[in-house]
Amino acid sequence: MESVRVPLFLSLLSLLFSSSVSSLATPLNCTDTSRLCTSFLAFKPSKDQTLPILQSMFDVYPEDITVENESKEYVFVKKNCSCTTNKYLTNTTFTVRANGGSVYDMVVEAYDGLALVSNLTMNREAKVGAVVSLRLFCGCSSGLWNYLMSYVMQDGDTIASLASRFGISMDSIENVNGIHDPDNVTVGDLYYIPLNLVPGEPHPTDHGIPPAPVPEPSSDNVTESQGHHESHLSFWWILGSLFVVLGLILIGIVFCICLRSSSCFAEARGNCTKDPDGKSSHKFHVLRTTSFCCTSGRYICCKSGDRKQTNGEPSNSLPNLPKVINTDVFNVEKPVVFTYEEIRTGTDGFSDSNLLGHGTYGSVYYGVLREQEVSIKRMTATKTKEFTSEMKVLCKVHHANLVELIGYTASEDELFLVYEYAQKGSLRSHLQDPQNKGHTTLSWIMRVQIALDAARGLEYIHEHTKNHYVHRDIKTSNILLDGAFRAKVSDFGLAKLVGKSNDGEASTTKVVGTFGYLAPEYLRDGLATTKSDVYAFGVVLFELISGKEAITQTDGMVMKNPERRSLVSLMLAVLRNVPDSTSFSNMKDYIDPNLMNLYPHDCVYKVAMLAKQCVDDDPILRPDMKQVVISLSQILLSSVEWEATLAGNSQVFSGLVQGR
Repeated sequence: MESVRVPLFLSLLSLLFSSSVSSLATPLNCTDTSRLCTSFLAFKPSKDQTLPILQSMFDVYPEDITVENESKEYVFVKKNCSCTTNKYLTNTTFTVRANGGSVYDMVVEAYDGLALVSNLTMNREAKVGAVVSLRLFCGCSSGLWNYLMSYVMQDGDTIASLASRFGISMDSIENVNGIHDPDNVTVGDLYYIPLNLVPGEPHPTDHGIPPAPVPEPSSDNVTESQGHHESHLSFWWILGSLFVVLGLILIGIVFCICLRSSSCFAEARGNCTKDPDGKSSHKFHVLRTTSFCCTSGRYICCKSGDRKQTNGEPSNSLPNLPKVINTDVFNVEKPVVFTYEEIRTGTDGFSDSNLLGHGTYGSVYYGVLREQEVSIKRMTATKTKEFTSEMKVLCKVHHANLVELIGYTASEDELFLVYEYAQKGSLRSHLQDPQNKGHTTLSWIMRVQIALDAARGLEYIHEHTKNHYVHRDIKTSNILLDGAFRAKVSDFGLAKLVGKSNDGEASTTKVVGTFGYLAPEYLRDGLATTKSDVYAFGVVLFELISGKEAITQTDGMVMKNPERRSLVSLMLAVLRNVPDSTSFSNMKDYIDPNLMNLYPHDCVYKVAMLAKQCVDDDPILRPDMKQVVISLSQILLSSVEWEATLAGNSQVFSGLVQGR
């Protein structure tokens, strides 16, 4: 009797486990709206769907697309997936490339069952250039697998063939999809393939000639080559061992020499001084033979030798730093140190004619230092926290779209930061009433290029630096333009390191920044994340489209009390009446009149929809800056194509070229 109970118990346990796995793993429904994961979509492209077209269809980088190893008929697209409307979905946009038929039919044909097409606007007639926001089916694993891949069942596919094709068991596919009868699957339905590894191989960038097959050795040569190999094996093994032993001995000798001389190494660099008792002290207050640059050397040349002050006397000491500023700020690269006299002379005694503007934490002056144009931020000594923050960030990160820190000086009362000079000033000054301020009106191409530059700068500090940063004060006045109208993100006084948490990268802090640009969750919880920067960037995009400020005034019933309203709420209300670019006329009144109606409607709509995604109340649904860069790159290409059609209009064309 006991022998019967055990198999029965195991059978019941197996059945219970199988059903629980199926219910937990099925990705068709979801409840955790904070969930975000990496997923894949299997797609079978047609011959005319090239790599650039696939990038546009799925809003991804080239490296996010891989191809099937053997047949290469399928591509696998990597996308971020999140839980929304009780389904796992990911966002993209679709551009109509031909007239005729409905948008619904075109989307169904283009994405072959991967797209959610329940939107009523899909039944509208398709027009070339129309841009439609789409959601694609994706899936997040319950933890049993690293990834889930969306796959539309094709004619001839079976659970067994898919299991063999992707190297997994039939049970895994059945459990994930809740399949009870593996012989009863429907062609055209969406199924999920569980994966532990990234599928496919890199997408080919060109059509290279495959290498010629290596001829197989004949049986007569095999025995001879094996004997030849064995006769030389012991000789090479002995020789290799001797080299390894000699290398270890040399490493030991070098290590001993370095260990003995390490106490003098700091003195040789000029950072080490002797205390009266003869011991080494690493207090950073003497600069003997070397000038340390925080920059790449493009702006101020750092030369060996003693410094010369403006009065011609040699200077062998740095300005005294306030005690609250620790010298370990410069733990990666050390900036150029200027004297107060250099700063004062370079700004003509801080004259009003050299004043560029007032910021939150000080005034900014134009100056000339060592024959180079610079911007100099002047702060009181009470702003040491912001001073230190900028030094910590900008001495570690260098990018073409981040303003370059050149150096500093400090006294007991004031702090000065020296930056590269942005000849065209801030983006804000070119958007709000530019003619009255003597600034050039920005064309559409220039605006998209500026947005792309700023997005690349943010993407760099969010994802590509050793330590990831949140800027916390992205706004049009902190986006500077150089002589060619290329953008650089500036003002890192509020920048903050972000650490890993269960919800991703986040850092709890007091709320700082500028109203109109602050994300709702940041205002509510003080949670600074890269997605709060994305929100602020979305506001910047709305400003580029509308020419309005982040907090704008509208005429109220009483002129003395105009209504103050956020630009986000204003633009979102407008976009509710603009479901796609075919309804663009509803949006025209909210586009910057300085553009004089010279812009491609579909591209403006795309930027507006991108801005809308960036300012979503739910940070999980906002794109990351990598996705923003992809979208803006594609919009810029489309805008350039549109520009080419205007070559006959010299006034328009010259204005566009000016921003190149």
